Amino acid sequence: MIQGRCRCGGIQFEMPDQAVLSTVCYCNDCRRQSGAPMLAWAMVPAVSVTMRGEPKVYASSERGRRSFCCACGTGLFFTNALLEQMGMVQVRIAVLDDPDAIAPKMQVQTADRIGWMRSAHTLPAFERFPT
Repeated sequence: MIQGRCRCGGIQFEMPDQAVLSTVCYCNDCRRQSGAPMLAWAMVPAVSVTMRGEPKVYASSERGRRSFCCACGTGLFFTNALLEQMGMVQVRIAVLDDPDAIAPKMQVQTADRIGWMRSAHTLPAFERFPT
């Protein structure tokens, strides 16, 4: 099992260290909700996630529901009718205490990917913000 939490620690959770599926998603909904060009997700059985604290849930689209900490705003989980039928939930990989524990295995919704993301790996890189 691995642990994760929101930024303020008001919501903490534990989940399996193996995902059924792990992805990087470029969809417009993920981007707008997070303000980031992509999100990394780990799909796990919903019953295997134990939580301390109560996230707020909102309908982010006609089918999707996203959970976040109402104190600090950290996005945590995603579900929809299909995932619920399968008994699954998606957890943001970046909120894990060890985000390297589950690596994405594929990219999805690449049709929505921001154009400059295709060449982001060619930009100058600095280990910390340059002075």
